[in-house]
Amino acid sequence: MPDDIIDRARRYHDELTEFRRDIHAHPELGLEEHRTAERVASKLAELGIEVHRGVGKTGVVGVLRNGDGPSIGLRADMDALPIHEETNLPYSSRNAGLMHACGHDGHTTMLLGAAKYLADTKNFKGTVNFIFQPGEEGIGGALAMLNDRLFERFPCDAIFGMHNRPGMPVGQYAISPGVGMAGGAFFDITITGKGAHGARPEESVDPVLVACHLGTALQSIVARNVPPQDIAVLSVTRILSGDAYNVIPQTATLAGTVRTMKRETMQLVEANMKRLASHVAAGFGAEASVDFRVIFAPLVNDADHARDFADAAAGLVGEAKVNRNKPPANASEDFSFMLEKVPGAYINLGNGEDSAPVHNPAYNFNDAAIPYGVSLFASIVERKLPK
Repeated sequence: MPDDIIDRARRYHDELTEFRRDIHAHPELGLEEHRTAERVASKLAELGIEVHRGVGKTGVVGVLRNGDGPSIGLRADMDALPIHEETNLPYSSRNAGLMHACGHDGHTTMLLGAAKYLADTKNFKGTVNFIFQPGEEGIGGALAMLNDRLFERFPCDAIFGMHNRPGMPVGQYAISPGVGMAGGAFFDITITGKGAHGARPEESVDPVLVACHLGTALQSIVARNVPPQDIAVLSVTRILSGDAYNVIPQTATLAGTVRTMKRETMQLVEANMKRLASHVAAGFGAEASVDFRVIFAPLVNDADHARDFADAAAGLVGEAKVNRNKPPANASEDFSFMLEKVPGAYINLGNGEDSAPVHNPAYNFNDAAIPYGVSLFASIVERKLPK
């Protein structure tokens, strides 16, 4: 049976590759995926699948029923990134400054391939919800769908997602049995001082000086407040202030990101950041305000569903090609918010050892991976919803 799934998925390969490359050539940013969403919806309709547009603004959900039984959700992301593509491929981005640099074009295509397979074979009993999510790249697409009552409208007993992994051979998979990816937050700290002439600093309250001290002080949070057994990363990635060489500005802004494996650790970092910002600024006679935004929850796989997902993968390619104990990644993924509502699992599949990393202008999704994504999505449905 596993061979039959892969073989059948390979029959769709040319059609799916053409679709993937069309999506790649027309990338759209999060919550603006109008063309992509319409192409997805049209393909689902062609397959005889019930289509729901505009879920979470530009999200699409396809519903395929085959008798009474449990419901499974399968999710793929659709959005691109604000990156100028440098692949020089015949199907490179035609939208200046936008690029599918994370493989969401491939994820969308693999889920469509699974929809085609399941609509053709109907070798399951129950309901499959094909969830095409907008705005994964820090834009809030998962929350937009959840706020649009995703799981009330399309109930799921379990939900599954996947992401390509550069550096891992095509035809291999990797999954974490518990925490799989970090939660992520973005922060902006605005420091307000008193501007003055650069030659008369005694008349100022210099926000640049405060920003420099605070940037250093923030590193003490991980070193001195987070327990050593917990993982946290705090990175100041931007400092903005001033416009002239001879003017001490009125304000300065520090911005960056925080990653943690627990929501409690994220709360601890936020509380200590606000404490430090307020007191360091006050020590210089300035004021500081902190805008701390949790963009991603930690991604936590349900142990049983992760085992079943790994079993399905091993059934396709053999146990030796499935890593069941992948260490958690410090990157983030907003599928985590869906996993907080419905138990499920999230797996990586190989994009090739020679693949450029994601979020890189030279990245390209490997079309050879398409059958492995299609067949795994189909296989987990057949396992969870046996006829």
